[in-house]
Amino acid sequence: MPTKKEFEEYAKGLNPIDDLMFAKMAENREFCEEILRVILDDDKLIVTENIPQCKLGNLHGRSIIMDAKCITEDGRHINIEVQKADNDDHLRRVRYNGAVLTTNITKTGTKFESIPDVFIIFISTFDIFEYGLPLYHVKKVVIETGQVVEDGLTEIYANAVIDNGSKFSKLMRVFTENDTYNAEEFPVTSEIKARFKLDKGGVIKMDETLQKWMRESEKRGEKRGEKRGAENEKFKIAGDLKKRGFTTNLIAEITGLSEVAVAAL
Repeated sequence: MPTKKEFEEYAKGLNPIDDLMFAKMAENREFCEEILRVILDDDKLIVTENIPQCKLGNLHGRSIIMDAKCITEDGRHINIEVQKADNDDHLRRVRYNGAVLTTNITKTGTKFESIPDVFIIFISTFDIFEYGLPLYHVKKVVIETGQVVEDGLTEIYANAVIDNGSKFSKLMRVFTENDTYNAEEFPVTSEIKARFKLDKGGVIKMDETLQKWMRESEKRGEKRGEKRGAENEKFKIAGDLKKRGFTTNLIAEITGLSEVAVAAL
């Protein structure tokens, strides 16, 4: 495990785009509200409920942990995901998250016309469609007529790599750049980011979150370890941490694996 000093140095390099910091920041309702107002271009949007690291089950398949789940005053259910690694089929991941979220919020007997609207917002450090835009809004379209199908599901793919000078692009600079703050336009995001990066108490809270994730990974590892063996579980724990955006050297220190082995995952 890294020493306390090593983790403090690591924490100073984290930003809202990193799972660990985002998980802590998303505990604040006003933070979720602020970024959703920018992404959805709705200055009056109100978040009534926010759940970071929201676990949703699927009895017949893979369960999910959403980086943040929000409910707005007008009844929309929104899953916010942050992603640094372009190492998976994220389009199918978004599709799956939307299906699991819809299933979990729909009560038995609900008429289809009353199923709540679902938004999946995928924030990444790469341009998933490679068309040079910071935001992509995805809806179903009838190919033959061009008609947009309004079925209550909206996918928004946002990225920090394309800067077109918009308010959203300014927000992404705060999300990704180590010493960038914008208290005038994003007071909540800037204040909480500074607190967790610069305040000793904030670093301690992130350390507690890291320890919690480690314990959860180890518990999952213990259950699978009876069948796979301890060495295989180190790789699974490393994979879990890598998906959360931890650096290769930190994962190596935590698991005892070599940096080469971690990098090869």
